[in-house]
Amino acid sequence: MGEFSIWHWLVVLLVVLLLFGGGKMSSLMGDFANGIKAFRKNMADDTPEAVEASAASISGPAAGEAAPRTQVRETTEAH
Repeated sequence: MGEFSIWHWLVVLLVVLLLFGGGKMSSLMGDFANGIKAFRKNMADDTPEAVEASAASISGPAAGEAAPRTQVRETTEAH
């Protein structure tokens, strides 16, 4: 029961093509490939210099502006 023959896979492929159509599957796979390329490009850009440059571009509140206050919730441990 755990084994699938080539005929099983051909039927699955036929059903997928009937549901999504050839053009939709082609564009979906193209989008998937573009996502992988963008991921690889961003992983290659993670050099220490790039990380420092991106950290330097993040700034806090401007002078004279109050930083947003966050509410701290204290918890107690029950023994």
